[in-house]
Amino acid sequence: MISSNVSSILSHQTYMNNNANNVANINTDHYVPQNTVIKESEKGSTQAVTTKATDNGSEKSQTNLVKEITDQITIENVTAANVQAIRTQDNMLGSLLDLKA
Repeated sequence: MISSNVSSILSHQTYMNNNANNVANINTDHYVPQNTVIKESEKGSTQAVTTKATDNGSEKSQTNLVKEITDQITIENVTAANVQAIRTQDNMLGSLLDLKA
């Protein structure tokens, strides 16, 4: 179970890196942002799939700041939930080991 939480954290770190790159290029002319989607793999882990957004031919950056900021909030909340799940599992395993000893 911990491995799926770690996988999710790593996938969301990739998502946040791409998101931060899009925000950093908000003032870069002709910039086409990257879209990231988190998908579940066959083994139950997650992976970040990144693609280039469709170029609309704009001379300005095509980054949608509203989307990027709300995505950052979601990424932060998902990561916090995964960290809490890992802490809980660690505490449960520690209690179980204490009972066995």
